[in-house]
Amino acid sequence: MFSAPKSVTIHIGIFGRTNVGKSTVINYITGQNISIVSKVAGTTTDTVSKNMELSYVGPVTLIDTAGIDDISELSQQRKEKTYKIFSVADVAVVIVEPNIWTANETNIIEQLNKNEIPFFVIVNNYKKIKLADDFLSEIKKYKYQVYDFITDNNRRNEFLTDFTKTIHELISADIEEKKLTDNIIKSFQTAILVVPVDLGAPKGRLILPQVQMIRSILDEDAMAYVVKNTELKKCLDNLKNPPDIVICDSQVINEVSKIVDEKIPLTTFSIIFSANKSDIVEMAKATEKIKTLKPSDKILIAEACSHHASKDDIGRVKIPKFLSKYLGFDIKFDVCAGIEYPKNIKDYALIIHCGACMIGRKQMMSRLKFALENGVPVVNYGMVLSFLNNSLSRTTKPFIY
Repeated sequence: MFSAPKSVTIHIGIFGRTNVGKSTVINYITGQNISIVSKVAGTTTDTVSKNMELSYVGPVTLIDTAGIDDISELSQQRKEKTYKIFSVADVAVVIVEPNIWTANETNIIEQLNKNEIPFFVIVNNYKKIKLADDFLSEIKKYKYQVYDFITDNNRRNEFLTDFTKTIHELISADIEEKKLTDNIIKSFQTAILVVPVDLGAPKGRLILPQVQMIRSILDEDAMAYVVKNTELKKCLDNLKNPPDIVICDSQVINEVSKIVDEKIPLTTFSIIFSANKSDIVEMAKATEKIKTLKPSDKILIAEACSHHASKDDIGRVKIPKFLSKYLGFDIKFDVCAGIEYPKNIKDYALIIHCGACMIGRKQMMSRLKFALENGVPVVNYGMVLSFLNNSLSRTTKPFIY
């Protein structure tokens, strides 16, 4: 039996021409009417996402896209949305009609290969048409499956079993095997997690990065002590042996670094995520840009998801305040939330990115690559806060030798 990747949401992009059955397939997978199904070409006017759990794979986000060959009045906007999914998807499904393979299918395959996205082809053969030899010759170049029961609910479980197995086979080892605990903790070791409870903390629960870290430590058969920053010193004093590592919220790194002995490894949740989801060396290098910022520069605060910002929000409030204080002058900050960067990305001197707990490594690396190709360095919240508190070399030491 295959195993599920932990703490990772796999983004599955559904691509194809208009009216080939993309929406039908995504509705069949979910068992719900997520996308409108119609014989009218171009019914899907925008990307539609649905989160669900696939047995043995884990949490996934299915993304239904507009047809790549859309020629409607809004075709350009729709195509732009679809093309953005090529930088988001971890794995893809290409839906085709029997005996029809056009330049559009070839274009989709080229885009998937360019973005290094594993994929397979589904032939939506609900009319049970005999497949021509030249068509079979084309699709046999790729991993493919032919289904003639897409609308037959009696065989949905059979379809889902085949679909799930194929998705699992295509998921790269990087998505499955890169763990939050890599390089920082091993089985039977001990970690102290320092979790401040402030205005930004959700009532009655921990935030996702903290939960994911706890789960990753447990999966490693290691031990985690979770304390507030105000109880850290007492926790350390009560331990018979020092912990193997202390992991804290980036906002309290200055306070925590003064309490934790230099001999004990120390890092932050956000920096662990930069090592797990991105290129930590590139991000550490980007902190040097902070030293050369000018009053005329603009900084982009990039959030991978949308959330309700509190008056104490780390990205929108605290980091701009701390950074302006460090620079000695006010500087322009813009905020973007979601999968898309603004079109004027080249106007920014620096991107300060969230920890990316809601997206996978593939998507975060695509975001980093796109920014660097446009000449904009990227650093994340934890890197900036460690830099401003003169702790960057210490908090990145477990990952950068």
